[in-house]
Amino acid sequence: MTDLKTKSGLSCGRQRSPESESMSLRKITRGNITVSSSSPKDKDHEYLDKTLRLKAPTPRRSLYTRDFYSATQAPALDQHSQGQQAILPSEFKNLAASASSQNLPQSCPGCGALTLGLGTEEQAGYYNPGRRSVKGFLGQADRAKGNSSIAEFEKSNHAVRQAGDAIQRQLGLESGFGTDIVRQGIKRINEEIEDDSQPLPSCNRCHHLLHHSSASSIVNPTIQSIHQMISESPYSYNHIYHVLDAADFPLSLVPQLQRRLNIMPQRSQNRRAKTRVFHQGRRAEISFIITRSDLLAPQKEQVDTLMPYLIQVLRDALGPSGKDVRLGNVRCVSAKRGWWTKQVKDEIWDRGGGSWMVGKVNVGKSNLFQNVFPKRAKERGLNPSAENSRMAKATSCQGLTDKQSRYDAADRGSVLPPSQPLQQFPAMPTVSHFPGTTASPIRVPFGNGKGELVDMPGLSRGSLEDHVIESHRSDLVMRQRVKPEQRVIKPGQSLLISGVVRITPIAPDVTVLAYPFVPLASHVTSTDKAIAISTQTQLSGVSTIAKPGMGSKMAFAGQFQLQWDVTKQRAGPLTSAAAVGLRTNVLPFVVFSTDILIEGCGWIELVAQVRRREVESMDGSTAFPKVDIWSPNGDYIAERRPMNGWLLGRPKVEGAKGRTRPRRSMKGAKKAMKLERRRRKLPS
Repeated sequence: MTDLKTKSGLSCGRQRSPESESMSLRKITRGNITVSSSSPKDKDHEYLDKTLRLKAPTPRRSLYTRDFYSATQAPALDQHSQGQQAILPSEFKNLAASASSQNLPQSCPGCGALTLGLGTEEQAGYYNPGRRSVKGFLGQADRAKGNSSIAEFEKSNHAVRQAGDAIQRQLGLESGFGTDIVRQGIKRINEEIEDDSQPLPSCNRCHHLLHHSSASSIVNPTIQSIHQMISESPYSYNHIYHVLDAADFPLSLVPQLQRRLNIMPQRSQNRRAKTRVFHQGRRAEISFIITRSDLLAPQKEQVDTLMPYLIQVLRDALGPSGKDVRLGNVRCVSAKRGWWTKQVKDEIWDRGGGSWMVGKVNVGKSNLFQNVFPKRAKERGLNPSAENSRMAKATSCQGLTDKQSRYDAADRGSVLPPSQPLQQFPAMPTVSHFPGTTASPIRVPFGNGKGELVDMPGLSRGSLEDHVIESHRSDLVMRQRVKPEQRVIKPGQSLLISGVVRITPIAPDVTVLAYPFVPLASHVTSTDKAIAISTQTQLSGVSTIAKPGMGSKMAFAGQFQLQWDVTKQRAGPLTSAAAVGLRTNVLPFVVFSTDILIEGCGWIELVAQVRRREVESMDGSTAFPKVDIWSPNGDYIAERRPMNGWLLGRPKVEGAKGRTRPRRSMKGAKKAMKLERRRRKLPS
């Protein structure tokens, strides 16, 4: 008799005597339900006696009881983060003991929060025992399904046997046909109960996020907490994916991440630079992944052409340390479109070890996790049946390695939560636009212990949503690429972005073109009216999503220059090699541009055309056009070199190709023909 594997935990089966083995066909354990079947040897009276009885809960090891945030780190958390309070370790012991008695999963597969047996529905990790998915996991739904299905098949068996052989021959059925149907039906029930593909249920908070788009916020971890979790990795080889968001790239960059995580710095361009460094017996490397690249351009080929630009912007964001480093480890992917996700998935599988998704909140880590996790064994050259047997052996009492046993035994004193059980198609993290969906690290192993992919909780990304009406907070997230309208800002006018950002050009004779790549409404009005609307001193019909009372918090964010020359890209056929082909220095005008970034929301492309003689001053300096920007508390605003997103995805203009020559007017044509005929008929 092989070892029995239960959903509640790890249990080792015991050997049975040959006598009991001959009287029993199958014994299946799932949750709290045991289904046993016995068959007499007399084939003349074939029937199956099915009994369902409750089984005592299988003992399991205690849950991870250490608090995710230590008491020393609590004061260092982001002051803007609000939400549920952290649970003390003494309180965790009582909650974990209550959760263990219910045979619930150790942690929520959606958000990674440790399972709480007691608490409120708003807390991450709390399971409502009345939910259908929780009942199914605990076995209550399977017990009711097994009772009804077996009773139905036994009723059919009784009706067929009462009919007799004569009626079966009249119906064209062979003798024993009904009994075969009953045997096949009960075999199918046994296979369904034996099947271990029941997905792990998510906690109530994840359930509300998926179906109601509402949940309580959590406290964001600090970079010190992330460093402590990665340092406790059970793997010697670790790879950190620094996930960045394309919507406000590079504002989502964590500055000096290598130094703060105490890992190998970015390799320099020196050919003698070290390729690998071990620290305390572990090696850690880093790669940059720019997610949601479908927000930049409509086609994959266009995004590929932007890679030199993205690397240059990333180099500028890294500061002085980024001038002489190699940036060949930058990927630009799209989980929504599947752009370059297969290459990242193959890298994770070939590399093995620990792969960690690190970044700020709402950058797309969980969505990327679902698309790059190597889950199909057949595509990796493995036998799925053999892989399942190896997974079952690895999760049995005798199958754990010494290293894994040491880490499992140290879970009580570890900051890193326990890993999920090995499965060929495990449950994936919850994906939501709500910031801070992932509450704790989610460790999902793959390849029979070859490695694991870890979805880390996001770092703080600012609190612009705190200044917005609660019903409009989801509008700050750009879910699909925006096709902006060209906004013309004339002298004396300003651009309003839903009442939370105001852009005012200060040049008295320069017209600025604005292309807002944001999911918010934009409006151009006079500067005096824009000031009154943003400070909430005047009522108007302009749509605004700012909270009441936010007018007093509007502050000056800075003065930004349109300092990058984009004349060659904007001049059209004048500078095109296929047309006129003029050089930009001979043109009488110059076009300047810049991209204004709104943290977590998007960017606004600003373009202005000025006369060359007005730009070049006598001392040789350049007078760039300037704009003043106001935002809540003067935060959440930055700038970068222009990407020319309007030129990449602007509306198509119908060209001359395909047009035909207009029909010639026939006015007076008949009269002219008559006059020509008369002239020919007249004698000379």
